[in-house]
Amino acid sequence: MRAMILAAGRGERMRPLTDHTPKPLLQVGGKPLIVWHIERLAKAGISEIVINHAHLGQQIEQTLGDGQQWQVHIQYSPEQSALETAGGIANALPLLGEQPFLVVNGDVFTDIDYASVGLAPGKLAHLVMVDNPPQHAQGDFALQQGLLQQTGDHKLTFSGVGVYHPDLFQSVKRGEAAKLAPLLISAMQQGLVSGQHHTGIWHDIGTPERLTQLDEWLNTAKNQGKS
Repeated sequence: MRAMILAAGRGERMRPLTDHTPKPLLQVGGKPLIVWHIERLAKAGISEIVINHAHLGQQIEQTLGDGQQWQVHIQYSPEQSALETAGGIANALPLLGEQPFLVVNGDVFTDIDYASVGLAPGKLAHLVMVDNPPQHAQGDFALQQGLLQQTGDHKLTFSGVGVYHPDLFQSVKRGEAAKLAPLLISAMQQGLVSGQHHTGIWHDIGTPERLTQLDEWLNTAKNQGKS
């Protein structure tokens, strides 16, 4: 399976940190946030990686190169202006191929085992869900008997990690901005979106405060020999 890391966001809530550094290159635990993803993808046996970028994107290419130092092959999908999640994925489809592919949001930190995430035949998407964090207590979707629904009791939060079939994006024109949620909701209504509940580590790095908290946690764990 190929993988895509979403790295085109401006990171408005992270300013001023992102004024001169793209959000995926912000450091946590001694290395850029996006490098944690690359290392975990490589560990899962995923060696073909696509990264989209827009804001300060050349810094990402200069920092990561072709991925050789992690024994992976990185290709880039530059965007003149950020195309939103679905638009960015649709724009990168020529690099992702015709088989289902994994997508990871570049501004989360998680210990999800990427090798355990797959797409069942006939489905268009499979999302990894997590417990609702304080800043998103209402959740996103309800997981019922392995399928995700827009409505229902005990909603969970979408982790930003999912596997998608290219057909999910067939209505999106390359180069046009498009949000992911409407595509997912339409597919859910047809019973074509499955899910799993991850109960391990997951952090949404949406503010400088949360970045600092994660950095402190990782450094403490490292000093205690846990990481």
